[in-house]
This record gives sequence, structure tokens and C-alpha cells, in this order.
Amino acid sequence: MNPKYKPLFDTFTLPSGVTLKNRITMAPMTNFASHENGEVSDQELAYYRERSGGVGAVITACVYVTPDGKGFVNEFGADKDEMIPSLRRLADTIHQEGAKAILQIYHGGRSCPPDQIPDGQPISASAVAEEKEGAPVPREMTTDDIHRVIRAYGEATRRAIEAGYDGVELHGANGYLVQQFFSPHSNLRTDEWGGSLEKRMTFPLAVVHEVKKVIAAHAKQPFIFGYRLSPEEGHTPGITVDDTLVLVDRLADEGLDYLHISVNHFFGGSFRDRSDERSRTVLIHEKVGNRVPIMGVGSLNTPDDALAALETGVPLVSLGRPLLMEPQWVQKVQHGTEDTIRKTLSKQAQQELVIPDYLWGALTTMPGWMPVTD
Repeated sequence: MNPKYKPLFDTFTLPSGVTLKNRITMAPMTNFASHENGEVSDQELAYYRERSGGVGAVITACVYVTPDGKGFVNEFGADKDEMIPSLRRLADTIHQEGAKAILQIYHGGRSCPPDQIPDGQPISASAVAEEKEGAPVPREMTTDDIHRVIRAYGEATRRAIEAGYDGVELHGANGYLVQQFFSPHSNLRTDEWGGSLEKRMTFPLAVVHEVKKVIAAHAKQPFIFGYRLSPEEGHTPGITVDDTLVLVDRLADEGLDYLHISVNHFFGGSFRDRSDERSRTVLIHEKVGNRVPIMGVGSLNTPDDALAALETGVPLVSLGRPLLMEPQWVQKVQHGTEDTIRKTLSKQAQQELVIPDYLWGALTTMPGWMPVTD
């Protein structure tokens, strides 16, 4: 290994006491490969097996915590105890390759396609549709709905513990339900669950408290609890970085293992204010990184990119697209063959890269998202 990359392979002990073998995790990426009943498929297990050998931890694609939270075709589920054997198959597959397994728990809220949920009616903090053509207007959640979904996050956490996972990551990013409650765009409530910035934090913090309670009651060994968030929203009104700095200040008091900052480019600035070129991830690290570890992601394509991210002081990095194009990314850096890392996705390489069919179709037809070659 080139000695300059050694910092990528230093161990890291999270606040819970779980030690990761290196500073690199696999980012959560939807793969559209589960069975219709929410169970993981053999094709999905093969995809994870191919990518779990080098990283310190694998953060899985999101699992829906209730049937009305399913946001994608062929998404896998953690909404009932019957799913525990399916969840265990994936945890075991990841563990067999030497990585920690972290289950990302999720509810899509207003982003759920009507044809993927039982009654065809998405729910959210308020009856405000997404700003995209044809988006359905969600039903505003009642207080009973809110408490039901909070409990469901806890129950999904219990199932993760029983299935042998090393932790969970709460999906509070990318415009899904937890973020919908925090956003002034999607949360117009005037009760205890919305209105002021303080009240818009009530639901995210209630979910955090429920998950912590379940971990304390059921985990028999240290268990990871991370939180993924998007620092800004592009529409107005929308989440600003100042809003997020208030949220992360509160989250830093919760004893979490990490905050995972979901941005397209680790070093990118604001997309609300183009004159502000400061990295959103670094800003959050400077605010709370001495109280909770920060995990960075976004366009960290090369070992030098990942190293530069660590050199900001952020202790953990997450790889998404690089591991799709090059499942052996970590091993190649470790073995000193980083010059052979794939930088494009060949249309002839699906079998070699072990990518499920639906995901493969999306990757090779989505303009601009992935560098694709013939």
C-alpha cells in the first residue's frame, strides 16, 4: 500500500464502543432488487457480498418501517417480524465478508409512489405535495399516525438487533419523512409537531429517542446508531444550513455514533447561495465534530479524494458510486493497485460487477449520474 493512504485504514472506535476496521463505509444505495413481499433476493445478496470485503461497514439500502412508508419498487422491508429471517440473511452475508452491517431505517412519507403503498395515499407532516410534476398531495398525519410511525422505527430497530445487525442508520435525508417534518416546505403544522424551527425538530428527535430506548432495552452488546441528513433544500421555503446547524447541535447531545451528511459533493458549497462555497460537511464538522463523529460522502471517487476528506478532520467517509463501478475499490488501495480502479461503468460489465438487473438498467440509462462507456 502507498503509505500516504494509511489514514484510510486506521481503525475508528465509535461512541457506542464498536470499532470499525477502517475509515471507509459503503453508502446506502437503493438497488431495486428485493422480492415483491419485501424479502431480500439472492441477486441482492450477491451484490452486497461483492462489496462488503474491504469496507469497515456496509450501510444497507433503506428498509421501510411500515407498509405505507415504502418508497421504491422492490425495496426490502423491516415492517414485521416475519421479515427477520430475510434481514438476517443480509446481515450474515455482510459479516461473512468482514464488514459491520448497519441497517438504514426509513419512511418515504409524501415521496412514496401511490402504487407501492396499501391504500395508495401517501402521508406526511402536512398536505403539501413535492415540487415535481404529477406529485400526489399527501394526507396530513394525525397524532395517532405520528405515534404509530415513531413506534415503527423502534420496532424496525428491534428487528435489526434480533437479525444480528451491528447498528441502524436513521434516514433523515433526501426529502423523506423525517426530513419532511423538519422542513418548512412540507411541515405547515401549528401543533406540537410543527411551526417554529424548534417544533419542526420534535418528530426527528422523538424518533431518535424511540430508537435509543429500543437499543437500551434489546441490544446485548454495543450497537451503532447513526443519523443521515441533508443540510439544505433547494426550494423556498426550505431547510437552510443555519436550520441544520441548530438541528445538529441538538443531535450532538443524543449520544449518536455519527452524523452522515448527504450531499452530492463533499467539498461542494451551498446550492441555495452560490456565493457560499464552504463545504456543508466541513461546516457541520466544525460545529459539532468534537461531540459526534461526522461521516462525509459525495464525489469521493479516488483514494486522493477520500484522503483529502479525512484531512479536513472528518473521521469517516462513505462511498457510493465508486463501489458500484469498482467493488474492489478498498482492496485495490490496500494492495497498492489503486491505478487499476475503474473510473467508468462499462455497459458490458454487469455480470462482472454483480449489479442487479433493475439497478443496472437505471445506472446505464440515467443521464449524467454515472460515467458510462460502451
